[in-house]
Amino acid sequence: MQVIMKYFYVIFFVVSMVVTSCGLNDKQESPSSDWQALFDGKTFDGWDIKVAGYDLNDNYNNTYLIEDGSIVVSYDQYDSFDEKDGNIFYTKKKFKNYHLKLDYKFYGDHIRDGDWSYRNSGVMLHSEDPKKIFKDQQVPVSIEAQFLGGLQNRSDGIKTTLNMCSPGTDVDIDGKIAPEHCMRSSSKIYPINEWVSIEIVVHSDSIVHHIIEKDTIMTYTNIRYSNDRFSTENFKDLVGKPLEEGYIALQSEGHPVMFRNIMIKELD
Repeated sequence: MQVIMKYFYVIFFVVSMVVTSCGLNDKQESPSSDWQALFDGKTFDGWDIKVAGYDLNDNYNNTYLIEDGSIVVSYDQYDSFDEKDGNIFYTKKKFKNYHLKLDYKFYGDHIRDGDWSYRNSGVMLHSEDPKKIFKDQQVPVSIEAQFLGGLQNRSDGIKTTLNMCSPGTDVDIDGKIAPEHCMRSSSKIYPINEWVSIEIVVHSDSIVHHIIEKDTIMTYTNIRYSNDRFSTENFKDLVGKPLEEGYIALQSEGHPVMFRNIMIKELD
């Protein structure tokens, strides 16, 4: 009888450990519930559109559309681009520390003069308030995680994606100020008509990581306001000061592009 009871307690202990382990695994996976969808796939609820030369939420020539659960940048109703850069901003709240992920895909034909904008778009981080952007302003003061569709000829030679551009801002790379407005990442080249999944981890003004396929392909630090050609009088007294938070925006820059699965998780 003692032997039977001994085996019973051993079996009970093992089963208890397995159940406890499963419970811990469930808890470890639970942070997925912290992810928030910024786009509901059906409406522009929470989003504001700003096209250069037009008032806030004047969706000039239906630049921004919703198709099959995606935000679509379309130029079907354009005869020419005429410097009508645009952004669609998520404005329900500013974000400071966060993990952002989304998919993008270039498609169709480029309509803008200049090969620099060929298969070119991006997500703007820590962006200024679209309600305060000047009517003819083309780019918000922000940090741009730049998307490029590869396999193209560009005069600047950049074909990588998830690069960093700094309109109205400065950042440091490897402890030194980034010498160019746009700095290339170490990503591989992704062709047009292919969905690309990206992630960005932002810790206020201190450090930002760009991630594709679980690889960190760019890191920069010390995000701050600058007095470059993209800055405006709204920020003349902030030059050199840290840029700690802001809005998230998706760019329209002359090439059709689609965005989907736009998710964010706020960090401590």
